[in-house]
Amino acid sequence: MSPQRAAKNSASQKANTSDDGRTPIDELGYEQARDELTEVVATLERGGLDLDASLALWERGEALADRCEAHLAGARERIEAVLNDGEELDEEDASEDDDEFDD
Repeated sequence: MSPQRAAKNSASQKANTSDDGRTPIDELGYEQARDELTEVVATLERGGLDLDASLALWERGEALADRCEAHLAGARERIEAVLNDGEELDEEDASEDDDEFDD
C-alpha cells in the first residue's frame, strides 16, 4: 500500500469515529451519508473555518463519500445477482421448452 493511501485510510478511520455526537459513518444509510456529505461540501465551500477544522471536515467528507460508494456498490451487486438469476431462469425455461419439442 502506498504511503498516500495508508494516510487516507488512517484519516478515514479517524473520521469514521465521532466524538462530537454525530453518528459514526459505518452506521449511516446511503441517504443519511449522502445528505451529510452535501452539508460538508456546502460548509467547505462557504469557507471561514480554520485549517484544522477544514481538514477534519474534509476527512469526514472523504469517509462519507466512501460510505456512499460502498452502498452503491452493494446495490449494484444485488441488482446484478437478481438479473443473473433471471437470465438463468429464462435459460432453464427455454431449455424446457426445447425439450417439449424433442419428443
